[in-house]
Amino acid sequence: MDFEKGEVLLFNKPLRWTSFDLVKKVRGLVKVKKVGHAGTLDPLATGLLIICTGKMTKQIDLYQGQEKEYTGTFRLGITTASYDLEQPVDFTFPVDHITEDSIYTTVKQFLGKISQYPPPHSAVKIGGKRAYEIARKGEQANVKLREVEVKEFEITNITFPVVAFRIVCSKGTYIRSIAHDFGKALNSGACLESLVRTRIGEFRLEDAFDLDDFIKSIDSQVA
Repeated sequence: MDFEKGEVLLFNKPLRWTSFDLVKKVRGLVKVKKVGHAGTLDPLATGLLIICTGKMTKQIDLYQGQEKEYTGTFRLGITTASYDLEQPVDFTFPVDHITEDSIYTTVKQFLGKISQYPPPHSAVKIGGKRAYEIARKGEQANVKLREVEVKEFEITNITFPVVAFRIVCSKGTYIRSIAHDFGKALNSGACLESLVRTRIGEFRLEDAFDLDDFIKSIDSQVA
């Protein structure tokens, strides 16, 4: 691999790593200054992260704009400030009224072009600062409503209070916000319990490196 000339690398981002943590690690391994990623994954999410090196960093916007596929789980009956389990539970809600039929029916509200607010704990910039920087100070992060597109939304399993799903969506879609809004639509609450990005455009998770395997490939290349 010629990292200076440019490579497109697929990684399975480790749990609790930020996307930048992985970029920093790869930069140190490949010994190239220009390294970047196409599409942030939250620390509690795993799955496909595209990392470009060298001249291929010019293609980041192209990859970032492609549709994405996720699998994961919502947990009904609770909410958090971050819309996932990174922050502690702030409110609990009844779930006894929720049926499987109501869950499948509610999915229809989230198909097609929808409007959503990014989570207050997100990387969206507000006045030059990241929303999560404002929220972590206990201040109000006034995120703006945005339009995104959900092309596919499938419930793959229901084990109350956990709902498993698969979603195909456009760039800029926050699955955490879908979880939060899904709970509201059920007259309850919900947060994202787990998330895996399985695809970006034609790039698939099954073709991605685990970090340990990538390190071994670098060691063998040097040898």
